[in-house]
Amino acid sequence: IYTSGRGSSAVGLTAYVAKDPETGETVLESGALVLSDRGICCIDEFDKMRVEDRVAIHEAMEQQTISIAKAGITTVLNSRTSVLAAANPPSGRYDDLKTAQDNIDLQTTILSRFDLIFIVKDIRIYGQDKLIASHVIKIHASAGAPTKETDSLERENWLKRYIEYCKTHCEPRLSDSAASMLQSNYVRIRQQMRQQANESGVSTAVPITVRQLEAIVRLSESLAKMRLSPIATEEHVAEALRLFNVSTMDAARSGINEHMNLTPEMANEIKQAETQVKRRIGIGSAISERRLIDDLTRMGLNESIVRRALLIMNQRDELEYKRERRIIVRKA
Repeated sequence: IYTSGRGSSAVGLTAYVAKDPETGETVLESGALVLSDRGICCIDEFDKMRVEDRVAIHEAMEQQTISIAKAGITTVLNSRTSVLAAANPPSGRYDDLKTAQDNIDLQTTILSRFDLIFIVKDIRIYGQDKLIASHVIKIHASAGAPTKETDSLERENWLKRYIEYCKTHCEPRLSDSAASMLQSNYVRIRQQMRQQANESGVSTAVPITVRQLEAIVRLSESLAKMRLSPIATEEHVAEALRLFNVSTMDAARSGINEHMNLTPEMANEIKQAETQVKRRIGIGSAISERRLIDDLTRMGLNESIVRRALLIMNQRDELEYKRERRIIVRKA
């Protein structure tokens, strides 16, 4: 079931009480999370939801149920659904000059309930942009062309049948060695995040709590279920930890603090980039950020290094961004 955060309310996501127009009796109408029981509920524009509406799905994501006590109706509805949500940063695009807390403008109580959190950036890479453009053009070009519907339907049905079989016939559990491995890694991750918070003086945008431990357990069991394995082994735990590291952990470590940890080689490259920036822009002058980065990359500098140099110069108040970071003005 698909819904949009901007047009969804708390009762629209959970359940609401209404009167039957024919009988006049009070009836309970299900919301999106209840209707998608044992399925997937996709919520777009998640950041556009009101805070009070977003809080309404806490119970559904934590307990897989929705409790109702309205108009004399008291009941508990099942909402055993997976929630796939998409949100945008407050400024419309991810800003590397801001901390993770500023870019991920969602409450920690709702973030901790997601198993995996991915930060998707629109990075300009020639090869990747070419592949995406080619894929989109092929979709539109073949929109009206005849296809082998029988073969595609058979493949689709086979995959659906396989997923359904895995869900209904396989209930894997962690082995003792896998559980021990998971426990030690969870403790290590907590220590790392505590150390990062102590060094930076700022708590992470994505909290690492027992919910994340449960998330890794679910991922491990799901990986075992895909292989129809009755036991989740250390291999499954290792893959679940890898997925967790490249998603939620990267999101927790993202932002300005990540750019401050520099190796000596990177520091030297950034210093060279700063020198080129100062040669390119006079004090009081302004230039387009995109044009400046393109000019310096043509000189052989890495785009990531140039962006980090601009970040550091902005932190030293040597540069100022204007017009939503499109224009750079040199101040000193």
